[in-house]
Amino acid sequence: MTKKLILAVAAIPCLGLALPAFADASASAKAIETIKRDFKPRGQADLDRLAEDFVQALCNRTANNPSPENAKRIEADQLAKVKYPADGKLMGDWKKGESLAQSGRGFTWTDNPGLPVGGNCYNCHQISPKEVAFGTVGPSLLQYGKLRGNSPEIQKYTYVKIFNAKAYNACSDMPRFGHVDALKPEQIKDLVALLLDPESPVNK
Repeated sequence: MTKKLILAVAAIPCLGLALPAFADASASAKAIETIKRDFKPRGQADLDRLAEDFVQALCNRTANNPSPENAKRIEADQLAKVKYPADGKLMGDWKKGESLAQSGRGFTWTDNPGLPVGGNCYNCHQISPKEVAFGTVGPSLLQYGKLRGNSPEIQKYTYVKIFNAKAYNACSDMPRFGHVDALKPEQIKDLVALLLDPESPVNK
């Protein structure tokens, strides 16, 4: 167990959460053994990426179904840690957002450390109607802003959802882009604009 994992799991009691044991401890041990054997650090892709924090640990041990009380505690904790842009504005440039949504670069062992990281949004979502290659793990985001408007409340909801989806859904499958510092607040603003700006192809 890495130091990071020890510290993360140690934080669980602070939220009043009890970490349940895996239903099949032997299967868990075998999985950990396989990971330690087969995963090797390469470049910036270090083994600390395999460490769970307390949210992942709880979701993994409950098959993504923690008790409602624990889910609420997690969501409140994750929401409190959201970092907002210094200028207070939550919408940026939708054109930059589209470029970011198309990019899956950064954070891999072949990428140079410090290289800007892409959002890789099309890997899970349909966004622009002109894009023919997209994933379906997440819901379609076509006409996201047209259906919801772009009020301050919707801007904040969308920003937080991208920054850390677990603030709204404790065991969401969506990556915590801002929480893990994969995307900076300015980049997230551009993605918010992609989804909410009336001029964005998303809303045409």
